[in-house]
Amino acid sequence: MELFNPALEENITFVRPAYFIITGFIGIPNVNFYFVFLLFVYVLSVVGNGTVLTLIIVDHTLKGPKYVAVFSLALTDILSSTAFLPKIIDIFLFNHRYISYNECLTFMFFGFTLPAMQSFNLVALSYDRLMAIMYPLHYQVKVTQRFMINLIAFLWIFSITLILILVGFITRLSFCKSVVINSYFCDHGPVYRLGCNDVSPSRVIGVLCPVIMLWLPLAFILATYCCIVYALSKISTAQERRKAFKTCTGHLSLVTIYFLPVSLVFGIGAEIHPNARIINLSLTSVFPPMLNPIVYVLHTQEIRLSIKRILKFTQRDKVMAK
Repeated sequence: MELFNPALEENITFVRPAYFIITGFIGIPNVNFYFVFLLFVYVLSVVGNGTVLTLIIVDHTLKGPKYVAVFSLALTDILSSTAFLPKIIDIFLFNHRYISYNECLTFMFFGFTLPAMQSFNLVALSYDRLMAIMYPLHYQVKVTQRFMINLIAFLWIFSITLILILVGFITRLSFCKSVVINSYFCDHGPVYRLGCNDVSPSRVIGVLCPVIMLWLPLAFILATYCCIVYALSKISTAQERRKAFKTCTGHLSLVTIYFLPVSLVFGIGAEIHPNARIINLSLTSVFPPMLNPIVYVLHTQEIRLSIKRILKFTQRDKVMAK
């Protein structure tokens, strides 16, 4: 086969295929049970995060700046689950592996924008915890609801812009060899490697995006907790230190749920079987949205009290109705 000559790129007409073929999960026995399990995970994710969103909207006590970020994270989790799981189930359980070119790019856009926002929401929450621990007396001045709304809006705009650039480079590729994507969705790496003209811009943005979406946010979060630990060391009594640190346990759980599986997959991904890598990546995409609402309920006293109040009012209304 004749090698591609970059000097001839200007004379190449961009070939955009009518469709791609997604070929993940091939050769896995009884894999349909896995997709039924994903459907169960999707239902739990929507119900759990929908409950959190409803509580924040209807309960006036959950209106602080922290809950702006929690609301954004719950909304992101619902959108992420809805963007991934129904489409994955449709592709693999019902064998609809052909996906149109435009639909594939749309799938790629949501498949990267929403995980990026999950990461950035955790950054916003870590900043909130840092200010609350280091400046407890000035917290309400330093972190206002307006400030948090502006921060979350900026992070959404930044995420969308970043991924639009990533997808935009894909539209500059010509696909004249294969249309088979060896992944469970329209993943950026497997797609741009199918290009038969210069893929260097896509390769560069493919390296930069994980750094911006994952490793820089993780580094920021770790740095904030170093500052938090230092601030806690200045507190005189152990009881007060425990009480202050307890307000961070929910956020730490969210960070662990999101970043630990992703770090493990990227750390050992090259050494495991492709099918195992696809399963691990798909699980890291669907488990955090399911587990996050459980963490909210277990670790956030205000949300637990809100649920108890709503249940109490519901029971009282039922008694009055009878």
